[in-house]
Formats: sequence, C-alpha cells, structure tokens
Amino acid sequence: MISKEIATKVLEQCLVTGGDFAEIFEEDCINNNLMLIDSKIENVLGGRTYGIGIRIFKRFNSVYAYTNDNSLESMLDTAYKAALALGRVGEEKMIVLNNCKRTTDINLIKLYPNSVDYQHKINIMKKACKSAKDYNSEISQVSVNYLDKEQNVLIANTEGLYTEDKRVRTRLSITSVASRGNENQTGHEGPGACKGFELFEDIDPEYYGREASRVAYTMLNAKNCPAGQMTVAIDNGFGGVIFHEACGHSLEATAVAKGNSVFTDKIGEQIASSKVTAIDDGTLPNHWGSSNIDDEGIPTQRNVLIEDGILKSYMVDKLNGRRMKIDPTGSSRRQSYKFAPTSRMTNTFIAPGNDKVEDIIKSIDDGLYAKKMGGGSVNPVTGEFNFAVAEGYLVKNGEIKEAVRGASLIGKGSEVLMNIDMVGDNLAQAQGMCGSVSGSIPTNVGQPMIRVKEITVGGRSEE
Repeated sequence: MISKEIATKVLEQCLVTGGDFAEIFEEDCINNNLMLIDSKIENVLGGRTYGIGIRIFKRFNSVYAYTNDNSLESMLDTAYKAALALGRVGEEKMIVLNNCKRTTDINLIKLYPNSVDYQHKINIMKKACKSAKDYNSEISQVSVNYLDKEQNVLIANTEGLYTEDKRVRTRLSITSVASRGNENQTGHEGPGACKGFELFEDIDPEYYGREASRVAYTMLNAKNCPAGQMTVAIDNGFGGVIFHEACGHSLEATAVAKGNSVFTDKIGEQIASSKVTAIDDGTLPNHWGSSNIDDEGIPTQRNVLIEDGILKSYMVDKLNGRRMKIDPTGSSRRQSYKFAPTSRMTNTFIAPGNDKVEDIIKSIDDGLYAKKMGGGSVNPVTGEFNFAVAEGYLVKNGEIKEAVRGASLIGKGSEVLMNIDMVGDNLAQAQGMCGSVSGSIPTNVGQPMIRVKEITVGGRSEE
C-alpha cells in the first residue's frame, strides 16, 4: 500500500485549485468465484483487482477520478486533472498525515479463503448440490455458486487520516428448479458472512440445499394466490428486504440531502407504528454487511434510525453530511475504487418485539403468510414498492393453510411502517447484495416476524 509520504504529496496536489478536502482510497482485492451446475463445475474464476480512487471537495461540489497505476507520477497526474475540474491553479497547501489509526478488528478470521485449495471449496458445493438434488425427483436442476473475497484498503485524507483495513467475506448461493411439464418454480438460499472458510464450521451446506429445493417443490404444488387488501404476516430473515428497499434507501443521506426522500426533515416525527424500532449496525461481528471502518475511514457504528416509531437519525456520508450540516455516521460505502462512496446500509433490521409468532398467526382471520420474500422494485422518492413473495401460504381463522404462488406485496414504505401492529421476538438476518449509485455492496437485511394489518396483495386467478 502507498506510504504516508506519497499520500501526502498526492493530497497536496489535489488542493491546488482551491479544494477544501481530498481523499485517497487504495484497494487491493482478491476474488474467487466458482459455479457448479448439477454436480459439474462450469466456471472457476479467480482474479485480483487493484486501483486508487481520488476524491476532491470544494464546498458542495465533488469530483472523483481513479487509476490503476500507483507510480507517484501517475497519481499526481490523476490528482491534478481532477483538481482542474474544480477551478484554476492557485496556492499550494501543506498536508500533515498525523492521524494514523489502527483499526480494532471486529471480524476475526480463522481460515483465510486463499489458504484453502479449490477442491475443498468444490466439495462444499457438491454437498449442497447433492442434498438439493436428492430432495425430490421433480428437482430438475441445481446451481451452486461459491464466492470469497479478501479486500485490503488504505484511506488517507486532508484531515490527517491515514488508516488501513482488511475485509474478508465468504458466501454460498444455491438455486433449485422444480419442474413438471412446462411448469418451473425456483427456490434460493444464500448464506454468507464476514468470515473465512470457517463459515462452513457454522453452517450446514446440505441444510441450505434442501431448503432451496423445499421452496421450489412447495411452490410447484401451490395454487395461484388471490388478490386484494389483506392482513399479512411477513416472516423473519429476508422478510426484512421490504424495510431495506422501501424505507432504508429513503433514510440514506444520498436521498435525504437532496430532498428526494419522503423522510426529509422529519427527525423527531412519528413515521412508523410505535411497535417499530429500526437499526443499521455495521459493528456486528462477522455479519455480512459489517466492517471495521467505512469507505471514508470512519469507524462503523450502531445507528438507531427509528425508535418506537419516531425518526431518530439518517445514514450519513461526508459530502451529504456537509449539505445537511450533520456529522457522518460511518455509513459511507462503495463497490470498489471505481466508485465514489456515498451513504449506504450495512446490516439493517427491525428490532425484535414482544409478540409471539404463534399469536401473530392466530390473530389473522383471512390473510397471507409470506414465509420468504423475493426481489422487487422501489421508487426511492415516493417509497412505492412491489415485491414478490417467494413462498406464501393463505391463513384462515388463525391457521396456516395451503401454499400459494404468484403473490406480491404492493404499497408505500411510509404507509407500511404505520400499519405494522405486531412485531415478533424471533429476529433473524439474511444476506443480499444492494445496488445503488456507488455500486453493488454486501448488506444484511433482517427482522422478526411482523404483522401488517392491511396491505395490497397482488395475485392471479386460477386458469
């Protein structure tokens, strides 16, 4: 990684046109990605990514540039060209990197993935594949992806910061397809963590293989879901994707600072049911979305976004914090050195309540139990969303009945928050990838089971 001396020279170059802040982000990353389809290895990809990003602020204006060449000449040239975008050359400024921080590692790694040979990784994949394939004769195809990543970063800025961090993540992704005639249904599981290969000491690949096939097979035998206004119980874990998409993005300063959020200027106001407390916490040890510092070098923290229904805070990065006159919250993230950072979620979840799962189900006379959620679309300005239910069941007179497919949940994030009237005590989190202006990043979503007293359920009629 580049020395303090070189970083100092580059940062001084960044300010020659009157910039008031500059930052260097250096990344050295090793990735491994393996794909297996029906017990046969289809792809084995390994690679190394290296580059340096340079960002300069001049009040509320920002410019970003990057290079793969870490020679002093190249970095000075990149810094100079970026600076010219903000004004004319003026006086030189002196930078002193006197805030050299050593990060406390919250994500202890036992077995670095690059120390494990490919055959061990493939064996894990084959176990998951076999258990998925053996679930039922109507499982027609199983694909398994294995991913590991070791990312080393260095961050230096004109406020004197000079710090480094190491991020290691490992994930297994299983997709099963159940087929009957021309009919196909899928099930998916994707466990992952900020861990090395020791992840597989903590999780059972065979369980997740069976679970992916169970969902696919169940949906193959399900009837079409009716449509209408319903009471809906959304299960824990990946059910939290609704809060993440429909509400979480609207609490990022990326949207709030520009007035592109329904929650702009609503700190201290009630925006959700008093049952709802929502948290974004990048400090949870070994969780998928965690890190020691964010991509601006600020320690991650536990940010209580909503407490008992009251909006308490936003997720804030340095640039948008300037616009909002709010300090950053350790929430700045990016996919790689090719992206300028901005405020993003880490591990975002609804906190557990006091309601029992069985009581939530018993309270529904005629509604839907969304056991697993799928993908969807969201308008971040309005909070309007449409999410697929990957596994759903009708609920009649307080009992879970037949499985249904083709269901979707339609609404506005602000309205759904107010309509949550029961919150379970069974918090769980699940792993996903979140896309936004700073690229695709690993995030956890989570919640206990919740009850939404009324929401539009999209469905389709039986043919």
